[in-house]
Amino acid sequence: MRLLVVGAGEMGTWFARTVAAEHDGPVGVAFADTDGQRAAAAAETHGGHTVTLDTNERFDVACLAVPIPAVEAAVADWAGAVDAALVDVSGVMKPVVAAMADHAPDTERVSFHPLFAPANAPGNVAVVADAPGPVTDEVRAALSQAGNNLFETTPGEHDQAMETIQARVHAAVLAFGLAAEEVPERFHTPVSHALSDVLDTVTGNDPRVYADIQSTFDGADDVAAAAQELADADGQAFERLYRQARRQRPASDPSDDTTEAGR
Repeated sequence: MRLLVVGAGEMGTWFARTVAAEHDGPVGVAFADTDGQRAAAAAETHGGHTVTLDTNERFDVACLAVPIPAVEAAVADWAGAVDAALVDVSGVMKPVVAAMADHAPDTERVSFHPLFAPANAPGNVAVVADAPGPVTDEVRAALSQAGNNLFETTPGEHDQAMETIQARVHAAVLAFGLAAEEVPERFHTPVSHALSDVLDTVTGNDPRVYADIQSTFDGADDVAAAAQELADADGQAFERLYRQARRQRPASDPSDDTTEAGR
């Protein structure tokens, strides 16, 4: 398999490493990145070479692992370099699936969203198989072989879920971090410890990724409005909101140990 990874950050290098390790046959990997030094470092670390946008090299599959604001342009730039399949791990699906169909109508097209930071792999991977085929099936098999749980969804279902799972969650956690004051360890409760641990996870990553998520998916305003409603509530209203929060909490699978989404 001739694999091109556009975007040599953590998610792109995770994808290249995983597919190369788990694919049944040999995988030749090329990296492209707006930062040429980062592409070169990825190629040296993971084995492979670098290419630039003017390359004449052809690939069986290209994976776009670029920031959300750049992914539609990356589809247009790189769709012509693939012979068989175009995939992405950008984290948004409706606009990307549409862009891939527009610019690569005759190729296999699958959108993946690993719902974890690479350091926490393996985990759940959302999949929109818009135009699957044998090459993307090989990619899916490699990701599954690495221990990831792949599940199919639709672009609309995925992006709506991300409003809560990412945008609202991140806004709530970061708001706690901004509002919290330093407290001696002896005062902490299990809840405050758990929330502090989540805050450490969120703030231990690239802030640009979180900014992209907030600008792509709605959520922060809803969290702010809910916090204001709690702040303004009297005792009776607070009890009503408390019970409402318990009823509305997102369903989760306690056996799922995936943590933080990232690229």
